[in-house]
Amino acid sequence: MRGLPFSLESLGASRLGAAAQRLGDARLHEGARLPPGPPEPAIVQALEWTLIPTRFMERARARYGRVFTMRIAGFPPLVHFSDPEAIREIFTGPVEHLYAGEANRILRPVLGSRSLLLLDGEPHLRHRRLLTPPFHGQRMLAYGARMREVTERAIEGWPRGRAFPFVERARSIALEVILETVFGFGRGGEAAHVRGMLAELLASSASDPIFLFPAAQIELGPLTSWARLMERLRTIDAQLFALIEARRKEAASPGRPARDDVLSLLIDARDEDGEPMSAEELRDELMTLLVAGHDTVATGLAWTIHHLLASPDALERAHSEARDRFHGDRAEDVELPWIDAVVKEALRLTPVLPIVARRLQKDMTIGGVALPRGSRATPNVYLTHRDPSIWPEPERFDPARFLGVKPSPYGYFPFGGGVRRCIGMAFALFEMRIVLATMLRRLSIRRPAGVQVRPERHGVTLSPSGGMPLIVEDLG
Repeated sequence: MRGLPFSLESLGASRLGAAAQRLGDARLHEGARLPPGPPEPAIVQALEWTLIPTRFMERARARYGRVFTMRIAGFPPLVHFSDPEAIREIFTGPVEHLYAGEANRILRPVLGSRSLLLLDGEPHLRHRRLLTPPFHGQRMLAYGARMREVTERAIEGWPRGRAFPFVERARSIALEVILETVFGFGRGGEAAHVRGMLAELLASSASDPIFLFPAAQIELGPLTSWARLMERLRTIDAQLFALIEARRKEAASPGRPARDDVLSLLIDARDEDGEPMSAEELRDELMTLLVAGHDTVATGLAWTIHHLLASPDALERAHSEARDRFHGDRAEDVELPWIDAVVKEALRLTPVLPIVARRLQKDMTIGGVALPRGSRATPNVYLTHRDPSIWPEPERFDPARFLGVKPSPYGYFPFGGGVRRCIGMAFALFEMRIVLATMLRRLSIRRPAGVQVRPERHGVTLSPSGGMPLIVEDLG
């Protein structure tokens, strides 16, 4: 029987291993002099980090500056950095000394142990080389027409003249784009059952922030949320393995139909030794692309709409660009510099992921701070993006910052950095640009009266509260 990362057996082994590592980390930090940070007990900091993350980070930055230590229950201390030079050291440091996969291990039960996000060292580099081609160049651009078509279909079903939660609609678009471009599903037939299960999974307790804590990842009976999530994953897993096997047989058949979806390209891919990805590797990477790509794009779009609605001049310019330059016949070739800048500025002010992390494999000095092995060096995306020494008037939404300018990768990194930068970054930015242009070419948008939006937890991401209520009307 395959040792799934979320099977009962491996969950137990994984939990024992993680517990041992946490104990080891705790011993490493006993007596270690880490930078100062919030003094509240770890359980209190965990609650603040979960419920009021932006306020928690801003208070820590105001009191302790660009480096501070956060202690939250269930994790070793995280040392936050928002100085570009320190972040450069983290992103360009030796990969054998700075492990991101270990820092992401809380995601293992859902994504799997062979996920790009969980791997380190040579296994990570191998997967990255295999995964890169489908997300760059003409192959990626060819997906633009499908992104536009998915958005057009979705818009037809949106209510006119009354508020609806935009985040939910954006997640539906992002899911459909992934199913068509990554999984290679059509609109019906083979895809219907799997589509429904995946949509249910993404809308389920997988997004519950309580599951960010290891102690909550325990099956205590069939009625508990974690047990239901694991059962749902086991069912999906069987479907994904059946899909992979069917595509492999199809790929081996003479005169097979031409496919350009990511799964088919990965099945054909070979590493330097001529070896393909295993079925287990393909499953874990499919789940990673689904979970990471779905919520990142949808949340980024929602924040972009939020900022545009508060900036009438920027919104009008975006409408004009969509109307004048985005004609829909060759969406993949259209340059939309203002809309591109709008998306990037929204991700500066409200990054979807507030932090990234690396686990030190040896004692290191970063930003002049001595850190022991086992420490989590944590570039803080949110605070760096709002640093006035990097971004003048950082609280102001100003897309012009990104017109004809390439920001430093150590002062702007909404998709992470270094060799761990999100492999789907170009795909995600392109999708957000296409979806936004399609919307603004057809619809006027406005915010319901009296609505206030704030960041709130949705799994590991920070999403607009209330689903980002929106009202749309057809343009004349």
